Amino acid sequence: MDSVSIVRDEATSGTHFVEDLRLEWAVRCSVGRVRETNEDAALAMPGKYLLADGMGGHDSGELASEAALLTLSAATSAGELIETQKALIDLLDEAQARISDIETSSERRAGTTTTGAVLVTVEGEPHWLILNIGDSRTYRFQHGTLQQLTRDHSQVQDFIDAGFLTPEDARTDPRRNVITRALGAGMIEPVADYFSTVALPGDILLMCSDGLTGELPDDEIARILGDADGVVDAADELVDAALELGAHDNVTVIVVEVHESVPTIRMPAVNGDADGAEGDGAGVDGAAADDAGVDGTAIDGAAVEETGTHDAGAQDAGAEQAEETVASETVADGTATDGGDVEPTPEK
Repeated sequence: MDSVSIVRDEATSGTHFVEDLRLEWAVRCSVGRVRETNEDAALAMPGKYLLADGMGGHDSGELASEAALLTLSAATSAGELIETQKALIDLLDEAQARISDIETSSERRAGTTTTGAVLVTVEGEPHWLILNIGDSRTYRFQHGTLQQLTRDHSQVQDFIDAGFLTPEDARTDPRRNVITRALGAGMIEPVADYFSTVALPGDILLMCSDGLTGELPDDEIARILGDADGVVDAADELVDAALELGAHDNVTVIVVEVHESVPTIRMPAVNGDADGAEGDGAGVDGAAADDAGVDGTAIDGAAVEETGTHDAGAQDAGAEQAEETVASETVADGTATDGGDVEPTPEK
């Protein structure tokens, strides 16, 4: 099993190879300029990228976000969509139990929001399975367009959907921090929304806590992603922009860019000599960019292709979660249905 490293109050980045994809990723997590403690946490493992925004005061929010990510890290990437979703439902139940056991020094119960993406397969093709509980978000940046893939579980989002608030008014509404779903926080059960979308080379996924979206509107997020020189630059620019605007909450971002991973092309050796053979039969071992049509960079024996954007449309799919069962049914129309009503409305 891969080691689990929770990211908090730091920046980190790397490259993951999963199936036929190369995934460049960067995480940055900041306490912000107002809060004394950082209750956000993030996790980046091959094919799974998750964050959590804890609540509860003192250290209970930190414990809740960490418990959620440690539990969800057991999800398997590159598996079938339906089986992975069933596993996530079970893991959320486990996380709920762990968080509910956290003792707090106040009347507030420990809890956390969570969102993230797990790489899955649908009929042999790579897709992202997106989940969310609360108001942390996952976006897709594709061909210069930013799309929010998740729906906030918050009072102001309910008012927006009902036509009582505009998205612009919701940004300053006093109820903007009241969420309607969470892990823990006195909730009866964890009820997540699930979405799926094809994983296309050139696409960028952004997962973020509300510390980012509370400071930056979507058009500014899109501008930064479009102008950024890679995922590390994107993560830094997003968090720095939030800090410049006051960063009234903890700010965490995960940026993942999808690339194709091309295997090394090897030419047959002449006279059994693969090293330094002359002529047309000379061996190629990850370094012949001209002959192989790749950039010649080899990692773990595989040459990787330069970044490219493919002209292909993403197909979204959502899922319905049964009320008292781990079984779930994927909806093909690209929408995600609510898994049930939850009465408490904790404020972060």
